[in-house]
Amino acid sequence: MILTGVALLAVSGLARADDPVSIGTFEDWESFTYQDQGKPVCYAYSVPKKTESLKKVKRDPIYFLVTNYTGRKVKGQVSTIIGYPFKESSIVTLKIDAASFELYTNGDAAWASSVDVDAAIVKAMKTGKSILVTGTSWKGTETTDTYSLAGISKALDKIDTACK
Repeated sequence: MILTGVALLAVSGLARADDPVSIGTFEDWESFTYQDQGKPVCYAYSVPKKTESLKKVKRDPIYFLVTNYTGRKVKGQVSTIIGYPFKESSIVTLKIDAASFELYTNGDAAWASSVDVDAAIVKAMKTGKSILVTGTSWKGTETTDTYSLAGISKALDKIDTACK
């Protein structure tokens, strides 16, 4: 997955000319930009404050992202990288305070099913306090990750300004 590589490059500190560059940290969220085929891509991401499961689960790094792809005219694409392969054809439950959404899975990532769902999730994120992401691993283990939304509005404003 491209986002997996991008997110890992962003947090690993390895730098090349086209690698992500931080454009600001806003409480529990950080914003980045990089170039893809000469067009800017911007994303805000966070890591969970808490992870829970009934069984011990070996996981790679875990992220929640909102991405703007100017070259594709995509703004506010929501995704999560869960740190393990999802159970095939499983659905991720995303809760932002009282609002609930479903994400579809592929490999170790999950996305909203449409731009309308992306927009509804981003809107809920801007007024919410936390995100709960519940998914099932390929082995059948359910995990729940809790993310803080402190700083999300400023992080999203930054990527919206950097990737117009």
